[in-house]
Amino acid sequence: MAQQSGGAFTRRTFIGVAGGVAASTLLAACSRAGGNGGSGGGGGAKSAKFWNMPWGSDAFLAEDKRIVAAYKPDSGLPSFTYQQIQWANFTQTFQSAVASNTNPAVSSGGGTQAFQFAAQGKIAYADDLFDSWEGDLKDDFLDGLLDTMKTDDGYAAIPYNLDVRCSWYNKTLMEEAGATPPTTWDEYLETCAKLKAKGYYGFGLGSGAGSFTGSHILTGFMINNGGGIFNDKLEPDLVTPENEEAIDFILELVHKGYSDPNSATYTSANVQSQWKAKKFAFGWDGAGLPANVGPVAPDLVVGEPLKSRSGKQGFLYFPNNIMMYKNTPSQKGSEAFLTYYYKNMKTLWTKKTGIGLPPLKSIANTPEVSGDSNNKTILDKWNPIYHTWGAPGTSGLFANVAYTVDGTQPMITFTQSILGGKVKAADALKTLQNQIEPLMKK
Repeated sequence: MAQQSGGAFTRRTFIGVAGGVAASTLLAACSRAGGNGGSGGGGGAKSAKFWNMPWGSDAFLAEDKRIVAAYKPDSGLPSFTYQQIQWANFTQTFQSAVASNTNPAVSSGGGTQAFQFAAQGKIAYADDLFDSWEGDLKDDFLDGLLDTMKTDDGYAAIPYNLDVRCSWYNKTLMEEAGATPPTTWDEYLETCAKLKAKGYYGFGLGSGAGSFTGSHILTGFMINNGGGIFNDKLEPDLVTPENEEAIDFILELVHKGYSDPNSATYTSANVQSQWKAKKFAFGWDGAGLPANVGPVAPDLVVGEPLKSRSGKQGFLYFPNNIMMYKNTPSQKGSEAFLTYYYKNMKTLWTKKTGIGLPPLKSIANTPEVSGDSNNKTILDKWNPIYHTWGAPGTSGLFANVAYTVDGTQPMITFTQSILGGKVKAADALKTLQNQIEPLMKK
């Protein structure tokens, strides 16, 4: 699965968007492996399982399997087998495996998965692993990234790849309209006005069936203004001056005709079609947008992060991760494998397998990654201002994110109401607050 909007929720949300496939069917799929996170029998060190998701193209799978197959553990530690878990029904696959003690020793998965399993006592925290990486790999993570994995009990997971949201513009259409890339909210209004005069939309996004990018962008604008969804008690706290000002700004864009009137119904495919048709000249999406828009891709450029009217910057991203499970043949074995994997995973990016943006500075600085000007803009200018769903209360993630806001119906309804333009910001925020509060789990 390529890095793109629409399908992106499956890389982050875990239990919160579980579908309805029978657990017995999924258990049959994982029943070949034995318990304790391994697949070996008695005698000697058991082999352990690494489950990874299809983060990129077929080239990703081939290269990832090669890296794992090349791992040679120290004496007494388990080797690792590889299995790719498909995004379809992955939530049930992991839930069933954990419930039946057939889970892997190490896996990636949905971005909130580790935090939900940690709350259930199933995750082996990564503190000892990070201590062993001190002065080496630990210092190589992008600034602030490790903090997104930290909970009161320890580090629930290890950052693996970044799914980001940012602005994009078509440089040819912008030049035709005499518009310049904005750096502030007010400049953005001026840009949109010039684009509208030429028949283009400057606030390009969608929030139709299966497309959660619209809710990401609205949350991003709240964060951009110093707001967000959760307070420092990790409780929903939406009705704030910062959030109301941000949503009022979005409503201004809508009321002035800078967004497509059909945006509330657009799927990811519809959004991509509008870029292809050169209807969207400026919009908001993931880092993989160019891969999905065909001939216009060479014209797409990542914009600058905007300063809000209060002078703040910020936006939303999703740090996908790898986790270790308590049910494992060997905790030392899990940590040894991940040390090897992180020291040897560079080729997943340098061979351009489509995995998305890297978590390590040493990979981000390679010519293959930084040589792409759009990647470089995201890593240099956007990454320092990114926040998770937990903003403004925390830099990290936690289980209730998935239950309340990540891919949930209240967020879709909220976004569609704003893009419809017939609500007041304060009323819409209060409605969202009232809808997600009952979804919170203790």
